[in-house]
Amino acid sequence: MTMTSLLPSAGDGNCYYILTEDCAYGSKYFQAGNMCFCSERSYLRNFSDDGPPACFLKVIMLDDSSTVTIKVEILQPVREETAGFLLAISSHNERLNCFLERLSLEAALRAVPGQKVMVEVDRQYFPGIIRYIGSISKNTLAVLPPFFFGVELQGEGENRGCNDGSYNGTEYFKCKRNCGIFLPFSRVQFTPAPDDDYMKQKPKADTKDEVPVKVGDAVSFYVDEVLTKGIAMAVYREGTQWFVKVCPEEEGTTDIFREIPMDSVVKESLQSLFSPFESDMGLGHPNQMKREISESAEECESGNSSLEVNSMVQITLDKGNQVSGIIRWLGYLPQIKHKMAGVELDEDKGVTAGEWLGKYYFHCAPKRGLFVKLQSCQPDVRFQCSRNSELSLMDYRGQEVLPQVPDSFPPLRNETAVHVLRGRMKGIQGHCNSCYMDAALFSLFSCTSVLDSMLFKPFPLCDRNVQSILRDEIVNPLRKTGFVRARSVMHLREQLTEKGRCSSFTNAEKDPEEFLNLIMQQILGIEPLLKLQSGSQEEQQDCYCYQIFMDKQEDLVVPDVQQLVEHSFLTYDLKLVEIPSCFIIQMPRFGKEYKMFSKIIPSLELDITDLLLDSPRECCVCGDVATLECSECFKDKVFAATGLKQFCSTCSRQVHSHYRRKTHKPARLHVPEEFHSRNPRGSQQVPREKMELFAVLCIETSHYVSFVKYGPENEHWMFFDSMADRHGDENGFNIPTVTLCPEVAKYLDLPLAVLALKQPRDMDGVAKRLFCDAYMYMYQSKKMALYK
Repeated sequence: MTMTSLLPSAGDGNCYYILTEDCAYGSKYFQAGNMCFCSERSYLRNFSDDGPPACFLKVIMLDDSSTVTIKVEILQPVREETAGFLLAISSHNERLNCFLERLSLEAALRAVPGQKVMVEVDRQYFPGIIRYIGSISKNTLAVLPPFFFGVELQGEGENRGCNDGSYNGTEYFKCKRNCGIFLPFSRVQFTPAPDDDYMKQKPKADTKDEVPVKVGDAVSFYVDEVLTKGIAMAVYREGTQWFVKVCPEEEGTTDIFREIPMDSVVKESLQSLFSPFESDMGLGHPNQMKREISESAEECESGNSSLEVNSMVQITLDKGNQVSGIIRWLGYLPQIKHKMAGVELDEDKGVTAGEWLGKYYFHCAPKRGLFVKLQSCQPDVRFQCSRNSELSLMDYRGQEVLPQVPDSFPPLRNETAVHVLRGRMKGIQGHCNSCYMDAALFSLFSCTSVLDSMLFKPFPLCDRNVQSILRDEIVNPLRKTGFVRARSVMHLREQLTEKGRCSSFTNAEKDPEEFLNLIMQQILGIEPLLKLQSGSQEEQQDCYCYQIFMDKQEDLVVPDVQQLVEHSFLTYDLKLVEIPSCFIIQMPRFGKEYKMFSKIIPSLELDITDLLLDSPRECCVCGDVATLECSECFKDKVFAATGLKQFCSTCSRQVHSHYRRKTHKPARLHVPEEFHSRNPRGSQQVPREKMELFAVLCIETSHYVSFVKYGPENEHWMFFDSMADRHGDENGFNIPTVTLCPEVAKYLDLPLAVLALKQPRDMDGVAKRLFCDAYMYMYQSKKMALYK
C-alpha cells in the first residue's frame, strides 16, 4: 500500500482507517475490524514525498482513544461517511466482512429516507421504511459517532420495534409505539425499485444520473493500450465521479480487482455470457443467429425450460471459459426485465455471496455466487443423457420406456476425480469437531467402491434411515458434485447419537475407528471386515479395524506398513482366516508418545500371502512350496527386512544347520491338498495375494485429514481437509479443500536411507503429513470386493 493511498480526499479533517489484520501493541490487542484515525496534519507530518516511504503510522483508536503505532500495510483507508456506518456494527469481525464485501455498504451509502427496506429483528426479516439516517449518540466529545438507520416497521413488523422514533429522550422521527427501531446497516436489506415512492423523493441530481454499468455486467477497458475484459463487481461514486470495480477475466487474475473511472469502461453486449448457443452456431448469418437466440430466449422465458432451483448447470463466460454450479434462486431482479438465475458456482469465479444491490437472494461462499439470465444456463452435461440416448426411450414396438432415475453414482477416478473434487469448497464440509468423520467418509467413498455394500445391502440389523442418509445425503452428492454440506454430516451425527446411545457424537472429538465400529457393527450390522485366528485356537476373532500392537523395535527406524503388519501378526501369532475385501490398519502408539515412529513409509501394495491361514506359502530361499515357518528367523538380520520366514524341508534343514539357528523351533505349516501332488521343484508357483492402498488418514494436534489415491500412478494423490479455511467467526462456516499432491511420488521413490534422513520441514507440499502423521491406512482387494 502506497503512502498516497492512505490519504483520504482533500477537505477531510481526519483520515480514517480500518485494520485488516489483528494487531498487538504493548499489552493491548486490537482485532481486525477495529477502526482508527489520525489528523491530516499528523499524516502530512509523518509522510513527505522527499523522505523514504514510512512503514508505520501513529493513529488513535476509535474504541478506547488510545494512541498506537501500526504497520501501514494493515491499514485500509475509509471515507468519513463510510466510517460512520461501519462504527455502528459492534462486532469487529462482522464490520470487516461488511467493509470487504462492499455491496451492502454501498447500498447503505446510497440509501435515503422514505426508502422501503427489510430489517432483521429477532433473526426474522420484516418490511419497513427508512425515516432517519445518522447519529443517535449524545456524546459530543466523540470524534466520529456511529450512523444508524431509523426504520418504521410496517405490516408484519408492527409492534416488533422498541420505540416510537425516539431514542434516549430525543425524537428522530415519529411513528406508532413499538414500531420504531434503530439498526446498523448490516441488519438492513435494501430493496430499490423504480416505482417505489422513495425514488420520487431523491434529489433531482440523483434521478438524472444514469449509471450505464451495473453489478454483474461484462465490461471492457484498456490497460496499457491493451483491450481487457472483465465483470463489474461494484459500482460506486466518490464525489461527483463514478467508479467501477472490475474483476479481469485474464487467466490467473481472478483475485485482482481494478478500480476504473466509469468514463473509461465500455459495457459489453454479453452475447458470449448470455447466449449459450454461440459455440454451436459458429459464424452463421447474423439474422439467423438473432432469430435462434430470440426463439430460445422466448422458450426459456415462457417457462418451458427444464431448469429449476437445485438444477446442475453450466454457464459459458467470455473467451469460452465455462463454469458449472447449482441454481439456488430463480426470479426477477430490480430494473432487469429478464428472468434471472442465482447460481452457486463450483469454483471461486463468481462476484458475490448471493447478494444483489444490498439484498441477499441466496447464500453461498464469497466469490461463489453469480447472477445470470436463465437462458444463459444449460443443464450440466456431466449429469445428463445424450440426445441419442433420448431416442432409445422408445423401444422397437414404439412404446415409451420410462427412464430409470439413477439412485447411485460410481466412485470418481483419474481425470474425473480431479475435475469434480479438486478446489475450495470441495469434499465434505467440516463443522464442530467433525473432522474424524469427514476424513473417514471421504477416504472410504470418494474414489473407491470397496464398501459400497454399506449403501445398498439390506443387512439384518440395518437401520435404513442411517443408510439412506449416508447414501443420498453424503456419498451421492460427493460423487456427483464433489461437495457435501456440513448439515448433511450433522444429520448423520444426530442419527448416530440416537442409535449409538452416545450423547456426544454431535459435538465431541472422536476417533475414526470409534465412528466406523459404531456405524458398521452396531447400526448397519455389516459382516466384519477382518476374520482372525490366533495360534492353535480354533475360535475366530472378528473386527472392523486392525490396531497394530508391538514392542518398540530398535532395528525399525523408518518402517513401511508391510513390516509393521508382519511384526504385529507374528508377535501375537495371528493369521487371516480369509482374504478381506477391505483392510483398515491403525498405526502403533507407544507410551505417552502419540507416534511410535517419526516416519512410516506407505506400502502401496500389501502382500498378505504369508498372513493367510492354511494358504500355500512360498519358501523364502528357493521359491518352492513351504512346509515350515520359523518365527526366530524373522528377526534374523541375515534375511530380508520384509516377509515372514518359511522354508521347504530341504532349505529348513540347511538354514537351521547353522550354529546360531540350531535352537530355533520351526512350526509345521498346513499345505493345501492340491499342492501335495505337485510337479518337480520350481514348476508350481504359489499365487500371491496383494491388496492396494487407496487412502491414508492422518492426524496432527487432534485434527484429521486424509490422502486418497485417485489413479494408478504414484503421482495420483489428493489431499483433503474438511476445515482448511474458514469464513466468518462463530457464525461463519468452514471451507473444505481438496488439492492434488503429486510431490508424494518423489519421496516414495527415494531409497530408504535417504528418506530416513529427510527433515519433515524440508519436505515439499503436504508430503510431510503423509509420512509423519499417518494414523490409519486403508487397503482394498478389488477381487474380493466383488463377493462382499
